[in-house]
Amino acid sequence: MYYCCPKIGNYIKIQCLLILVFSMLSCASKKDAVPKDIVINENPKLLFLNYTISKTASGEKNISFHSKMIADGKLKNSNTKYIKTPSVGDLKCSQLSNSLSELHFVYIKNPLNKFIEVLNDSLNFEKRRVVQNKANLSLKLQLHPEAKFIEISEIVDSLNTAKQLIKTKLD
Repeated sequence: MYYCCPKIGNYIKIQCLLILVFSMLSCASKKDAVPKDIVINENPKLLFLNYTISKTASGEKNISFHSKMIADGKLKNSNTKYIKTPSVGDLKCSQLSNSLSELHFVYIKNPLNKFIEVLNDSLNFEKRRVVQNKANLSLKLQLHPEAKFIEISEIVDSLNTAKQLIKTKLD
């Protein structure tokens, strides 16, 4: 088939090889399952936290701590609750050292804002935002080996300035 024109045959072989290489590279995972700055030691730990968040009549947020559990394990995938760029009203969850320096943090969508799909008058689905006054907040985090405290703060402006809501000691 390629004997009549060897240049075309070599060109087709190279193209097939490139397609094969690029298809293999495109199958690789692009997401990091664990944040890059948490070093997973020989005995990684997961941290499960449960809170209730509420909003007062004046709009101030309050958080009450319910429970925590530390278990052996490694975080497998990122949660859709965690976001890369926060907006005003979102939360920042920081793992702090004994000296209260920040070891690692994640941003969390505002748990008081829920989006639901409803049928409109034209019988089409549309998203609507429902603002709640109280909601449960459950977190699953890869525990930093040096973490002694968890601090949850609210983002209060577009510069990502955070106001502390609660600090939880890890025993």
